[in-house]
Amino acid sequence: MPSPEPHRPLNKPSAYLQVFASRRIAAMLLLGFASGLPLALSSGTLQAWLTVEGLDLSTIGFFALAGLPYTFKFVWAPLADRFEPPAAGRRRGWLLITQAGLALTCFVMAELNPSDSIGLVAACALAMAFLSASQDIVFDAYRTDLLDDHERGAGAAVSVLGYRLAMLVSGGLALVLADTLLGWPGMYRLMGGLFALLACVTLWTPRAPQADAVRSEVRRELLGFAAMLAAGIGGWLLWRLLPWQALALDRLAQLLVDTLGVLIAFVVAILAARRVGFPSFVEPWDAFFQRDRALALLALIVLYKLGDAFAGALSTTFLIRGIGFSAAEVGAVNKLLGLVATVAGVLAGGAWLARRPLYESLMVFGVLQALSNLGYWLLSVLPKSTVLMAAAVGIENICGGLGTAAFVAFLMALTDRRFSAAQYALLSALAAVGRIYVGPVSGILVERLGWPPFFLLTVLAALPGLVLLRRLRPAIARL
Repeated sequence: MPSPEPHRPLNKPSAYLQVFASRRIAAMLLLGFASGLPLALSSGTLQAWLTVEGLDLSTIGFFALAGLPYTFKFVWAPLADRFEPPAAGRRRGWLLITQAGLALTCFVMAELNPSDSIGLVAACALAMAFLSASQDIVFDAYRTDLLDDHERGAGAAVSVLGYRLAMLVSGGLALVLADTLLGWPGMYRLMGGLFALLACVTLWTPRAPQADAVRSEVRRELLGFAAMLAAGIGGWLLWRLLPWQALALDRLAQLLVDTLGVLIAFVVAILAARRVGFPSFVEPWDAFFQRDRALALLALIVLYKLGDAFAGALSTTFLIRGIGFSAAEVGAVNKLLGLVATVAGVLAGGAWLARRPLYESLMVFGVLQALSNLGYWLLSVLPKSTVLMAAAVGIENICGGLGTAAFVAFLMALTDRRFSAAQYALLSALAAVGRIYVGPVSGILVERLGWPPFFLLTVLAALPGLVLLRRLRPAIARL
């Protein structure tokens, strides 16, 4: 297939507005909403229902494990590249299947009583998370396949906007409806109806262009998938059986040991996939590593938003415990204002990306992300001030939203359309590594250093990514 055209900055405002006014960008908003809607229904909103029903805290805590499919979605993502449902066109068939499955799961959940059927509720929560993660895989691939390079910024911006709006609907609004009007079963039925409507929206969205997809033997694909899965799980279990407890490791050392175990399990799984043969997993990686500076680009994915992730990891705890704001104040400012600021940031980022090159956007927004963390440092050294908190939260979330818009566009630019589901899922999973591990590390650093040095450290944590970005300027310009 012909190579995509190079980036063409849109210098006229009318041309820029045409990007946001297109049916393709409207599809990103609606499918972004569909992508964000299930998250709270299998986590925070479900947790509230279980709490109201009087379940014990240990049982409620175990429901956090329902979110595991989001972490490991890259394992089955290659199958979405290899297999396509016969109807609805490329990517849209899987979107329809996952949305119909989410609707059905919500309707089943509405018929259950957590006090009597906790096992079935847990199974529904896990099924919902799996279908949601699978929908994310296909939506990310569809967005990459559909949008031209000059539309990526706008597509990233409205996708995040739709995602955040959906989290409000399935989070805060769902709680209000369940508590005042519909009850918990009625609320889940309403959400099931929403998913059914979103399936109709999927039929309205434009068809993605065909690509030269992998067409290997089905038996070989399934055998390779099973071997990779078994080897990864087996490697992790063997690592956990080693006598680490006898070493009396502190929390930081234990975190390093667990991280090393995950890396070993991942390597073992890849070796098994290569040994047995899993083409739709192996070929996307081989194609990516044929790219110039591939390892450095992977390192940039991990490092680019590291400082931003550090600053946000304990922001709520900092505002309540570190500064002394009430939970209501933090909810009104950090959550509501933070959401509005993030949406404003991603929309502004999309506007900028429609007119400026990708490298320039990544660098400008990366610097702003790093400097915005100084707002929390000022909060930690100055007297308590609600105005200062609002300013710090607003600026940090706007800059984080700008960086998110550029970062999503960067991931789309890196993705080969032949393997868009597998590659984007793998790259986004890699991007989540820093976000996952900064939480435990942040808590340890705050205990040892205190809040002011910690927030200065978050600014420094952004520097390696910016330095690497500068060194990769030629490679990114070629994207």
